[in-house]
Amino acid sequence: MLRNARHEKILELIEAKEIETQEELCADLAANNFSVTQATVSRDIKDLHLFKIKGTKKRFRYAAVTENIGGLSEKMRSLFQACVEEIRPVGNLIVIKTLNGNGSNAGVVIDRLDYREVVGTVSGDDTVLIICETPADAHAVCEKLHSVLQAN
Repeated sequence: MLRNARHEKILELIEAKEIETQEELCADLAANNFSVTQATVSRDIKDLHLFKIKGTKKRFRYAAVTENIGGLSEKMRSLFQACVEEIRPVGNLIVIKTLNGNGSNAGVVIDRLDYREVVGTVSGDDTVLIICETPADAHAVCEKLHSVLQAN
């Protein structure tokens, strides 16, 4: 029960203000009568699938993914559309170029899509490498990702 209440408070806090570090989140939770350690907050971040995006007041801030029936939330779709610059198949691989600092964000979206053709992904600062079984699988995934880019 306490864990669920804490998770709800974390989501409320990151929606209301920009929180850049686990330490800031610990302090804000303490101010709201939740006694937590940094290790607990780290687990909560993982459990809630929080990720960092560019902030307006701070360099980065935590953001949450809200799943919907279609698989991707509107936030995730918008994030992917905003950060991806190029998607290119190379044999059984796909190279995705992103804005600087957004490779991991694009990688999270791709992992959430859970395409059966994708064997694995590797994310860097401004690049995501997708590994597929065959070149045909890579082309199919490219088409799906292009449709995500063009979806409204």
